[in-house]
Amino acid sequence: MEYWKKITHSERLKDIKKALHNNVNFSEDPSLGYPASKLDEKVFNDEAPFLKDSPVLQSFVANPNHIGCHTFGTSEKAFKGTQDIEREVLNIVAVDIFKAQPDSFDGYIAPGGTEANIQALWVYRNYFINELNASPNEIAIIASEDTHYSIPKGSNLLMIDYIKIPVDFENRSVNKPALESSIKKAIINGKKYFIIVANMGTTMFGSVDDVNTYVAVMEQNNLPFKLHIDAAYGGFIYPFSNPNSDMSFNNQNISSITIDAHKMLQAPYGTGIFICRKGLIENVLTKEAEYVEGMDLTLCGSRSGTNAVAVWAILATYGPHAWFEKISILQMRTTWLCNQLDELDIKYFRNPYMNIVTIKAEGIPEELALKFDLVPQKHDETNQWYKIIVMGHVEVEDLLQFINELKVVKNVSVIN
Repeated sequence: MEYWKKITHSERLKDIKKALHNNVNFSEDPSLGYPASKLDEKVFNDEAPFLKDSPVLQSFVANPNHIGCHTFGTSEKAFKGTQDIEREVLNIVAVDIFKAQPDSFDGYIAPGGTEANIQALWVYRNYFINELNASPNEIAIIASEDTHYSIPKGSNLLMIDYIKIPVDFENRSVNKPALESSIKKAIINGKKYFIIVANMGTTMFGSVDDVNTYVAVMEQNNLPFKLHIDAAYGGFIYPFSNPNSDMSFNNQNISSITIDAHKMLQAPYGTGIFICRKGLIENVLTKEAEYVEGMDLTLCGSRSGTNAVAVWAILATYGPHAWFEKISILQMRTTWLCNQLDELDIKYFRNPYMNIVTIKAEGIPEELALKFDLVPQKHDETNQWYKIIVMGHVEVEDLLQFINELKVVKNVSVIN
């Protein structure tokens, strides 16, 4: 690991204090041109004793504004200290986790994965328009039916068509014949440029798309495309459980990746991360933002720098080895659950590298699903699946309670 190191609490506290010291201090500095960023001290007391040992809460009260993209050009100098922390996070995620070369990427910590996904669509729509003289009606988004709803949302906002590809009901893989047929139909309808969204852990199933399926069809038809990986859920687990995966920046076909820190990493909502290769993000430069130093290349504009500090603090607390250990434990618990379901002959889907188990609804009584807060695929009578996510708070004892109650329903001896 080039950037990701485990450091002590005192070192974390020292580094965050240094970063805040390098930001503007609205309590002491004569900063006349900025709207007050610091939280109102009548409501949020910055002298509270507990803040002394709570560096993330200190940054919350300081409320740094991270407008702009701090890997590209200049940024607002008032918040240069915490901007450095955001750059450290991006280096860890892009280089150490997703195998990018140093200084080969741009990105920012966004207010959630939905925005980060739409940012990718926006970048590529404009890329095709700016670089290949495409018209919007010649551009289409391609993604599976299991893809997160942020993609049709982005399609609607950007006014480019979304082509939804069916998946196999049992293994959730993209149906290649349907993909080929959809592409041929799209070409007939005048589509020439394609934005592909491949999933690293879908929301409902934890399924992982085979990027080579998409690439093969694009290359067979000699079609220009950009490939985005939606790793909002899987980005902090799949690269550790499957380190030989080709879903990284080692794969030259991949142009960008979205990761959510408020899922597996348990950072505050909303904390998405958007990373793309150099030479792309400038397609969404907002030249009209002339008062912003370095101008703006993000969908949101102003955003909280505290989220960057929180992600950095989590990563620095664990370090890569302790994080790998945590993921390994979750994997073992998930495998235990799957073994129990196998013994009961209950059908489910699980990607072997993920911690999501999605059980066919026919095997789970509705009252049991409600008691254990299982998430249905659909909230109506057509529901066919229930989802269990084995997060840190879900211990084997919790899973055992669920399995034992399921066994009572099935008339099978319970486990002591």
